[in-house]
Parts: sequence; C-alpha cells; structure tokens
Amino acid sequence: MNPANPLDSVYFVKLPESFKLSANDIHIDPAIQLPVQKKDTEEEPDKDLKNLTQEQVLAGILTVLAYDKSNPNLDYYRKLIQEARPNIVKELSEAAILKTKNEDWELAEEIWQAVHGIQPENKAIILNMALFFDQRADNYRNSGLYDDADAYDDDALLHYRDAMDSDPELPDAFFNAAFFYLKKHNYSEAKSCLESYVGLTADAKEEELGENGTYKIERAQEMLNKINSRNLENERFHNAYELISRGEEEKGLEEIRKFLQDNPLVWNAWFLLGWGLRRLERFSEARQAFEKAQECDGGDQSADTYNELAICQLETGDLDGAQDSLCDALNLEPDNTKVISNLGYLSLKKGDKEEARKYFMTVLEIDPKDKIAIQQLKNLEQEL
Repeated sequence: MNPANPLDSVYFVKLPESFKLSANDIHIDPAIQLPVQKKDTEEEPDKDLKNLTQEQVLAGILTVLAYDKSNPNLDYYRKLIQEARPNIVKELSEAAILKTKNEDWELAEEIWQAVHGIQPENKAIILNMALFFDQRADNYRNSGLYDDADAYDDDALLHYRDAMDSDPELPDAFFNAAFFYLKKHNYSEAKSCLESYVGLTADAKEEELGENGTYKIERAQEMLNKINSRNLENERFHNAYELISRGEEEKGLEEIRKFLQDNPLVWNAWFLLGWGLRRLERFSEARQAFEKAQECDGGDQSADTYNELAICQLETGDLDGAQDSLCDALNLEPDNTKVISNLGYLSLKKGDKEEARKYFMTVLEIDPKDKIAIQQLKNLEQEL
C-alpha cells in the first residue's frame, strides 16, 4: 500500500499503560492517542490491538512528525520516540545520507522529514536537508526535469537561509550556501557567505574545523579571490544571468556586453554571452563567445564550456570539432550525463545508431530517470 498522502497509512489508538514501546521503562500517557502505521496487508485498523507491534507505533510517530506539523501532540511524540530510541536521530540521518548517495530520493526525503520532525530546531539537520534538496535539484536538472529542479532549489535556499540563521553560527552553513549561490551565478550573495565563513573560521584551531576544514578555508579564499579579481559580484553580471534564465535573452545579452566592455578577460562573462546566443540559436556567434571564454584564465577548466561549444559546433556542421570538445568535457567530468547525451546526439548525426544507443544506455546507468536518454532510446526502438 502506497497512499498519495502518507498520513492515510496511519490510524490513532489509545494504548494501555502496560504496552511496552521499548526495553526502556517509558511511561505512556493513556489519555493521548498514539499514531500507528498500518501493516501492508491491513486495509482497516487493528481494533483489538492484540497483534500491534512496537515498530508500528514508532513508524506511525515518525510519519506524523514528518507530515503533520500541526498535530497538537508533537512534543509528546518527540519525547516518546527519543526515549524509546535514544540514537534514532543519528541512525536515521545516516540512513538518509546513504539513500541520497544511492539516489533513492523519495525515501531519503521521507527520512529527512522525519528527522527534522524529531528535532525541528537542530540547525545541523536543517543544513543536511538543504544539501539534500540541493543535490536533488541538480539530479533533476541533469535529467532535464527543470521545473522540479527549480522547486527543489527553492527548498534548498529556504533551508540554507534557516541554517545560516543560527546562534551560535554554523560555519558550514555559510560555506555550502556560498556554493549554492555560485551555482545560481549570484556572486554577490556567494561572496557574502564566503566572507562570513572565512571570518567565522579565522581563529579556529585545526581540530575545531572538522573534516576537510583546512581545505574548505583555502577553497573559500580561492573563490573569494576569483570573485573579486573578475568583478563577478557586479550587478550587471547578475542581471544578465537572471534575464537570460527567464527567457529575456536580448536584454541579458545587452547587459553582459556592457559588463565585458570593462571586464574583457572574464571567462564567465564570455560563457554567459555564448549561452544567451546559443539559446537564440545564433550558433556561429555563440561558438565564437565560447572559444573566447576558453582563452581566458580558468575557461579551459569548465566542462560546461566545452559542452556548450560542442553544441554550437554540432549545429554548424563541425562534427569533428564537436567530438573533440565533448571528449575534453568528458575528461573533466566523466559522469556528466549532459555531455554523454550529446555524444549520443553526435553519433546520430553521423548515422551511427548503435553507438548512439550505447551512449544513451550509459546515461541511464548513471541516472535511470534521465528524461532525454529515455526518449531517445524509445525513438531508436521505434525506428527498428
């Protein structure tokens, strides 16, 4: 049974004081109904409770904590489950992290919601949820599910902001939020977060910095130097990205060209110019912009630049150039499904359907839900 609303799988009962939730001596208030998770085979609640298990009650409590934020007995349920399972937050967090690594997104989100329900004020949990939503957004975007990706980006941003609003302050919240903003090309917010992270960790001892602490400080300072040296927090740059992102390419191109007049050596700006032109299908001009980006410091280290250049080369008939660019991109990011999909498109252009099939199958091995690869394989099957 997999109801659309998780709360439909829960019913409430009054348990006798003699019912044991764990080996610990826990007092159960018989006046407060407890949520019980139905067994898979149950269509109706177990009225006589004779077969009721501890696991059903604990699972029911977790479901309510995750999805019923207005339940009047939440504090009681939180107290009860932590007394019954003192290590439950640690155990569930580890399970959620493992499910995320395995890209079992639905179950990972359910677990994180339950963990947050147990300790809603715990900023470390909120930060972990921000990271989860961030990763899930990236996965959806790589699969071509842009609306879903945007929705999870919004969730990630809300949780990053919540995590940064803590007392005492949580340095890692600022570090991870900075890279979220960098991904969104919001360099002014990224700079602010990086400066906060560097400031908060300036006097910390090595053992206080946690895992990879020294590396993160060096990385934060490196990104700050790049933002400052390339003038990326400039309002014109951010405006250009926002305009192009929402489909106002011509206005965005006007902004980025004005930025380039004062900052001609910034590869990110040439990339943005190329991106806007490519979206307008002005492939020859876009190609020139991407090639210019590669000539600037740092531009030849971006898989996205090689990938975008390859699209333009593909559209202008330079198949050999596209092949070289995609191979360069793949060397930088071997699991980049966008690049592998484009190798599939290139193979189709060359008339090699079997090679194209292999590339699209490789994409599905990395991401079984990739929308583009699924459709292309379906098209190839229909052509047989």
